[in-house]
Amino acid sequence: MAGKALLKKIVSPKQLIGEIAVPGDKSISHRALILNSLANGSSQISNLSPGRDCLSTTTCLKALGVSITKETGKEPVILINGVGNTGFTEPKDILNAGNSGTTIRLLGGVLAAQPFLSIITGDSSLRSRPMKRLIEPIRLMGGEIYGRHNDSLAPLVIRGRRLHGINYTLPVPSAQIKSAILLAGLLAEGDTTLQGQTSRDHTERLLKRMGANLEINGTRISLAPLKTPLTAVDLHIPGDISSAAYWLVAGAIHPNAHIKIINCGVNPTRTGVIDALLAMGANLKMENKRQEGDEPVADLCVQSSRLKGVEICGGLIPRLIDEIPLLAVAACFAEGKTVIRDATELRIKESDRIASTAKELTRLGARIEELPDGMVIYGTKKLLGAEVRSYSDHRLVMSLTVAGLVARGTTSIRNARVAEISNPHFWQELKELVRNSFEHGGSL
Repeated sequence: MAGKALLKKIVSPKQLIGEIAVPGDKSISHRALILNSLANGSSQISNLSPGRDCLSTTTCLKALGVSITKETGKEPVILINGVGNTGFTEPKDILNAGNSGTTIRLLGGVLAAQPFLSIITGDSSLRSRPMKRLIEPIRLMGGEIYGRHNDSLAPLVIRGRRLHGINYTLPVPSAQIKSAILLAGLLAEGDTTLQGQTSRDHTERLLKRMGANLEINGTRISLAPLKTPLTAVDLHIPGDISSAAYWLVAGAIHPNAHIKIINCGVNPTRTGVIDALLAMGANLKMENKRQEGDEPVADLCVQSSRLKGVEICGGLIPRLIDEIPLLAVAACFAEGKTVIRDATELRIKESDRIASTAKELTRLGARIEELPDGMVIYGTKKLLGAEVRSYSDHRLVMSLTVAGLVARGTTSIRNARVAEISNPHFWQELKELVRNSFEHGGSL
């Protein structure tokens, strides 16, 4: 049967041992592509995320007249010829952001200030995700932007206009919306000021490096419009902490594991998963910490650990929102109860990640109580293999895979190929860790 052919079967290896490098950070990759396209001059980007989401951003930028090519060699390099802040051209067709919320929202901010009409859409999952939070501030800036379902869903129709800066308080700690407004503010008349809870700050770091007049005071960001175009910059993208997180948890909960992840980004707005694991008692260390460009980088080492239940809530949530399904897996192997709150945003991701995580881990024998804004996980220290669903959600697939690495028996995941949306190397990384297990005397 076709459905059965899509099953990925996971069994627990005796050991998980090895040193790996995860792909380039997806969030930084999107911003490197967009901001260098808006810049004057040429740039070279190495270790760009190979995931489908960043390919969607590349495809859209090419449709807007940007020259982006790939130079193959020992390490592939992406070459971008920036067109400046007025060099985009009207697309001949509808732009497709695929599954990428970052693509549609960040480009929404850019397109709102361009002197032409554009339409941008995505796959069925993206077309169900909220867009009013983008539309409302862009309209306050004088933008003309419309969406389906009473201006709340994609596709988005954008008729570019001259924008003006605003003073805006972000209703939710969203790096995507913050970045979209900043990108629109670059091309607006007058200053743009944003206030709200802390969220990942890759856009701000890169804007300052490229010459934008941007000031940060706590959670307040002030941006003056561009007087001269941004300056293109070469970048080496650090490894993605969100991709590394799966192996950090696998190493912590597997009874015989020693994993090292090299050259990984450790931006403090993204390392909530490390803080949570350390609070749970994980045997996790950060080594060789250094600065590469605008971003902190380190090697991460994790070994088998004895975990304890904790409470994950409040200001920590924006720093680990993508890793909550994975932390729920870790909590299954912790002593006592783990409570996750203040994570309502999970309801409107690629799937309802609260409901889907609770349901599928329950299939594996977990004890989970679903909350409106999170979940309570009662550590049982054991899971049993079963067939589970992916909901076409890449982060859920990878989290269930980690669960399968410590579950008794076989865990079968439907439509597991969607893991490639964010990390096409995920299965190869797993094979490498398991292969090293055999080299050290382990067996499946």
